[in-house]
Amino acid sequence: MRLVQLAAEKLPESKESFFNQACLQSLRAGCNKRLLTEAAMATLIENPLATTAREHQTAPLRAKSAAGTSVMLPWLRAQSINVTRHSAALRPFKMEEFGTGAEAPTAGHLQAVNKLITGLRSGLLKMSGRVSKATKATIEQPSTSRLQDLMRKKAHAHHWVRAIEKIWDFYFELFGQRQSRYAKWLLSCDRIGLDCYRASYLGLAIARPIPAPPPFSYMATGFSPATFRRGIPLKRLGKQLNPFPLIQLPYHRLVNPWTLGAVLHEISHNLQNDLGLSKDVPKKVGLSLLRAGASRQVAQTWVRWNREMFADTSGMMLGGPCFIGSLMDILAREPETVVHFSARGPHPTPYLRMLINTELLRRMGFEAVGKKYSKAWKQIYPAPHTGSIPPAVLKSFEEVCPIAVDAMCFQPYPSLGNRSLAKALNFGNKEQQMIEEASQRLAAGTDPGIIPERFLIGAVRLALDRRLARPEVLTKNFYRALASG
Repeated sequence: MRLVQLAAEKLPESKESFFNQACLQSLRAGCNKRLLTEAAMATLIENPLATTAREHQTAPLRAKSAAGTSVMLPWLRAQSINVTRHSAALRPFKMEEFGTGAEAPTAGHLQAVNKLITGLRSGLLKMSGRVSKATKATIEQPSTSRLQDLMRKKAHAHHWVRAIEKIWDFYFELFGQRQSRYAKWLLSCDRIGLDCYRASYLGLAIARPIPAPPPFSYMATGFSPATFRRGIPLKRLGKQLNPFPLIQLPYHRLVNPWTLGAVLHEISHNLQNDLGLSKDVPKKVGLSLLRAGASRQVAQTWVRWNREMFADTSGMMLGGPCFIGSLMDILAREPETVVHFSARGPHPTPYLRMLINTELLRRMGFEAVGKKYSKAWKQIYPAPHTGSIPPAVLKSFEEVCPIAVDAMCFQPYPSLGNRSLAKALNFGNKEQQMIEEASQRLAAGTDPGIIPERFLIGAVRLALDRRLARPEVLTKNFYRALASG
């Protein structure tokens, strides 16, 4: 560091230019990485594409002579410059870079992403150093073997550049949506997701580690609602672990908030993991069915359905009976699709999936609502086509469905403190009355009051079904109630 300070005293350049030069020289010479001071890297991060004056000074005559042509020397220098600048440009994100309002990514989301990027980028900086060192050696002695060695190191570094750039771009686009006209909509979905987590963790009989950061919502046109769970490797992240739950929502759902029961469903996928129920739920369902006399084929089918069935039933207990209206929006398709059975599919056959949830409504104490939806469903689809659903599954459905729902929702789990999911989430008539009152207030454009955010999905659905206000008015009031404050 003393050498760096002495050099700084002799050079008439600015501090910023000097530290850029020091950083680049250390990479080129393969110096001890301590020379890459925090100040030098900070300068690159603040202004990664800044021009370095000394980088373009005339090279020593012997290097120019050794290069052999006027084309080779500048081209070789450019290889080192390109890789170094690529590394610097893939910088961590800054606070307030995507806005300062409540809709901006939280500090927790930025920290989680920056940790991922910084970890990958440190490897890229080492590769950049090797490229710079090889470039210097090649300039001094441009033999074919050295040129080809440089090309290999350059190609390896560029593979890393593209991989990190893909991850950087993914989050840049997601966070950038928070500066668009849809930012308030996405913030509203974030707050619903956070409320689902709070309700779930407050309903436990034991303390569990608090997961962080919370779910983050984004819009993806042309896709169905989906989620990417915390801690799983994502292909779009180069198989890196996803640092927080991502909730993907299509534009057509956001524009019609009474269809946002999908948020409750996708959040529930994450809750099954974070609450430690990923293995316990399928095990309990499978054993309960076998003990009740179901065949192994039937038990295996219901076990395969456990994740999607959990997301539905948890979503219902988080949001109340109006959730089933959103579910029916999705499931009601052409008859051939509704009765189609997939031997490997994780989703219950749509025809049966709707009836699983009407059975849950009965168990929750909303039998009248469940009967109305069951009647409407069977009016659209009087009977499944023979042969579409395995006879054993269809024949045993009425007997097996209540057992599976009971095992999943009404039996205790150790990870919940020996409480059932229904007890932890605890949705009953009192909660439904809150939704009823909020539907009136949303329609009138008044403050819905101190109601949990997740209940507003049911409230706006009720207001729509009862034609309490025009759809555009309900949409405006829904997002205003969630995004304000």
